[in-house]
Amino acid sequence: MDMRLEVIGIPVSDVEAAKAFYVEKVGFGLDHDVTPAPGMRVVQMTPPGSPCSVVIGEGMPLGEPGTTKGPQLVVEDVDAVRRQLAERGVEISEVQQLGPEGSPGSRFAFFADPDGNAWSLQEIRRS
Repeated sequence: MDMRLEVIGIPVSDVEAAKAFYVEKVGFGLDHDVTPAPGMRVVQMTPPGSPCSVVIGEGMPLGEPGTTKGPQLVVEDVDAVRRQLAERGVEISEVQQLGPEGSPGSRFAFFADPDGNAWSLQEIRRS
């Protein structure tokens, strides 16, 4: 039996501000922005190259804005992606070594959306 994680809900207080942050600054692709019922809005976005999307919106039980901590975006070159995000106006930490030097998956950078939902970039070189 397959169980694929394909969508993660992220609670936000301002859908327009969060959508602009994720699409314009972080570079997620906008999959759809729909109002399926009165009082409900669903905005789904996908990071480049990812099989998993994020959903934000109104009228959905996603929790309190800013409470999501820990989603990781895995990248080949954390320095390059960090630089791109900083150039787009994302407040992002310096690259940190969180494990033995040279250990796969031990280089990270951290950022948060306008509500404080916390994300990390993790470098895993697959070549």
